[in-house]
Amino acid sequence: MLSPVAASRGAIAKSFWGKAWCRNLEHYSDYSNRLPRGRNYLRNGSVIDLKIGPGEVTAQVMGSSLYRITVSVRELAGAHWRAIARDCARSIDTLVELLQGQLSTSVMERIARPGTGLFPSPMEIAFSCSCPDSAAMCKHVAATLYGIGARLDSEPELLFGLRKVDAKELIARAGESGTPGGKLPNAARILDSSKLADVFGIDFGGVDAKPPHKPTAEKAKSVAPRKAKSANRIGKRSARGKSGKAR
Repeated sequence: MLSPVAASRGAIAKSFWGKAWCRNLEHYSDYSNRLPRGRNYLRNGSVIDLKIGPGEVTAQVMGSSLYRITVSVRELAGAHWRAIARDCARSIDTLVELLQGQLSTSVMERIARPGTGLFPSPMEIAFSCSCPDSAAMCKHVAATLYGIGARLDSEPELLFGLRKVDAKELIARAGESGTPGGKLPNAARILDSSKLADVFGIDFGGVDAKPPHKPTAEKAKSVAPRKAKSANRIGKRSARGKSGKAR
């Protein structure tokens, strides 16, 4: 099954995640000469297949022939990821907000910070293409790298998988830090539970949100007569006992 990147005009990426990925690419002078041709290929719909997995991206790009591209991304160092998670925990507005799948601007900016964020540096990226171009980065590889940014627009969770880290650790760190408050987030920032399942793998399908059952007024009334009859029987037995002693 092919997973193409749709042809488009204008900006390649439209979301925070996609734009941040593309800015990170353009930040490196090593890539500056070859990236423009890659943009054109992507916009023309030449990336007919792109799949992002743990530590690796595979793609098929149509040029004068069909070329196969592999981009390997080094696993994020454990200490590096722990530093990101720790800093993000300090910036999370509320634990409720995080559990609803919301990441504040400060958290996203920390994740996208050049050099110390989640995006790889040129030294952490290796690539190959089946084309005969002998350049360090051919236009097919450049199109693939931009295609990753376009794909992150709709599936930002793939970035965490690409660097082989678990996004749910952000929740664990938030709980350990004790910094988030219990206040409710602004209603405009709340996402539905389906977004949670996509980003954090949390399923709320089994949670019963119905209020606890309370007895109806009729049942409450039916209990009262039984208690009254029981009290009458106890009173009669007590009276008989007293009358027997008097005799």
